[in-house]
Amino acid sequence: MGIIEEEIKQKKFNSARHKMLVNLVYTTNWLNTIQMREFKVFGLSSQQYNILRILRGQGNNAVNLGLIQDRMLDKNSNASRLIEKLRIKKLLERKEAKDDRRQVDISITEKGLELLEKIDVALEHAEKKYETLSEAEAEALSNLLDKLRG
Repeated sequence: MGIIEEEIKQKKFNSARHKMLVNLVYTTNWLNTIQMREFKVFGLSSQQYNILRILRGQGNNAVNLGLIQDRMLDKNSNASRLIEKLRIKKLLERKEAKDDRRQVDISITEKGLELLEKIDVALEHAEKKYETLSEAEAEALSNLLDKLRG
């Protein structure tokens, strides 16, 4: 991957901020493509992977749909549909909450944890693609992105 002007065959931008926005969109799509390839091997989408990571982070505690939706990276995802697909694959469980039958408690299964361990190893190898940035540069970029979102 080269500089944005070469990648999209555009020599001029309206401003440095316009170039930055185009570069962010292009780079986001580039990263998504890489991630989709990684997760496809394991039969998951990036949104399903995100849900499993959220559940793993809760340890042995079951959570409700609202917590998952609040923590998802892609806020436009249909979390209910994704959770059902993961349940069918036996990667998570859904149970009626004891104190409120309208609420559903969701937790990761042992099979889900084992799959995440395999994915963790694969992603460690995939992260080598990003070693073009030093740790300090990666931290600086992350801080700039936080600042951009303000």
